[in-house]
Amino acid sequence: MEEPILKSAQAEAPAQGRLQISVTADIGLAPISNAAIAISYTGDPDSTVETLTTDVSGQTDAVLLDAPPPAYSLTPNSPMPYSEYTLNITAPGYEPVTISGVEILPGVTALQTVRMTPAGSSQDGREIISIPEHTLYGDYPPKIPEEEIKPINESGEIVLSRVVIPEYIVVHDGAPSDSAAPNYYVRYTDYIKNVVSSEIYATWPESAIYANALAVMSFTLNRVYTEWYRNRGYNFTITSSTAYDQKWVYGRNIYSNIDRLVDSIFANYLSRPGVRQPIFTSYCDGRNVTCSGLSQWGSKYLGDEGYTPIEILRYYYGSDIYINTASAVSGVPASWPGYDLNIGASGGKVQQIQEQLNRIAQNYPAIPKVAADGIYGPKTAEAVRIFQNIFNLPANGIVDYPTWYKISEIYVGVSRIAEPG
Repeated sequence: MEEPILKSAQAEAPAQGRLQISVTADIGLAPISNAAIAISYTGDPDSTVETLTTDVSGQTDAVLLDAPPPAYSLTPNSPMPYSEYTLNITAPGYEPVTISGVEILPGVTALQTVRMTPAGSSQDGREIISIPEHTLYGDYPPKIPEEEIKPINESGEIVLSRVVIPEYIVVHDGAPSDSAAPNYYVRYTDYIKNVVSSEIYATWPESAIYANALAVMSFTLNRVYTEWYRNRGYNFTITSSTAYDQKWVYGRNIYSNIDRLVDSIFANYLSRPGVRQPIFTSYCDGRNVTCSGLSQWGSKYLGDEGYTPIEILRYYYGSDIYINTASAVSGVPASWPGYDLNIGASGGKVQQIQEQLNRIAQNYPAIPKVAADGIYGPKTAEAVRIFQNIFNLPANGIVDYPTWYKISEIYVGVSRIAEPG
C-alpha cells in the first residue's frame, strides 16, 4: 500500500501526491541514466517547479507535487481532482520528449514511464505526448451496448480453445472505422494498468479498484478470446474509443497502487457457470452515463461501505459471477511454480530465476549478479529485493507470484533486440 504523505499543519496548504519517473530506451529495455527532467505546471510550462535526474536504473526519486483536495476525486461532478504537470525529458544521444497533462492525484504515487528513441531517428526531433482529461472528468462518448456473451463462430478457424493471457495486444487508438488512427503493440499488463488509471481514480478504496480492474481485464480478454475485431477484418485487438471499448491513453502515467494490484491478479477474469469465454463486462461511470453493468462511482461507494471486490461485482453482474484464472500466460519462459521461492529453496526454478536476474543485471547494474547454483541464499534474496524495488514490487526478497512474472517479463524484454511496434 501507499506510504502516508504527511501534510502541512496549515489548513490552507494544498494536498500533495508523488511522482516517480522511469526512463528507458525504446529498444532493448535499457535504462537511461543521467536523463534530465524538468517539471512544470501544464498551464504554465515555462515555469519549472522541479528538476530531476535519473539514476543508474533510469529512475528518479519520488518527488512531492501539489494536488487538489482528496475530496475532489471521491465525489462525482467535483472540480478537476488532479493537477496536470508537463515533463521535459532530455538525455545525451536521444530525442527529447515532452509529456503534458501528467495527472497527479493526492496521496498516491504516479508512475511515469518515458521511452526515448536515439537521436536522429525522428524527423520532428522531439516526441510530444499530450494526455487528455480523465474519463471521469472529461466528456467522452458513452459505451454502445453489447451482449455480455458473444455468439461463437463454430467453424473452428477463429475462436480460441482456451483462455490465454496474451503477451501483447494491439490497440487501435481511435474508433474502429478510423483508418488513420495508429495501432500500438502494448504489453497486456501495461494495457490493463493504463486503462484502470484512465477509467477510475487511484484514490478510491482498494476493493473498488480491484473490482474495476477485474471488469477491465474480463472486458479485454473477451475481445481477445472472441477475436472480436479480427473477425470483422480489422488488424487490431481493441480500440481506445470509449464508445466501443475502454479508454487507453498513449504515454499516460499510471499509479503505484494500481501497478501492484494488476501485477498480483493479471491472469484473472470473470466467468459464469458453463460459459467458456470471459464475460464481456460492460461498465459506465454511473452518473453521467448509466448502463446494465458496473457503475464506477457506485463501486466506489460500495467499497466505502466495506464490500469486497467479489461482492461489488456480484452486486452489478449477479450472484453467479465468479473469478476465474487463465490457463496459460504467453511470452514467459516458464509458469510460476505454485509456491514462493525464499531463502532455503533450491532446484531448477531457483536456478532459472538466478539466470534471469543475471541477464537483467546487464541492463540494470544496481542488481548484483549471483551464482546460478540453484540455491536461494542471502545474495539471491538481495538481488530479488533490489529488482523488486526498481520495478515497484514489495521489496521482501521473496519470489512470489507477481515477482516471478515481473522477472519473466523484464527478462524477455531485455533479451530481445527490439520490441514490436
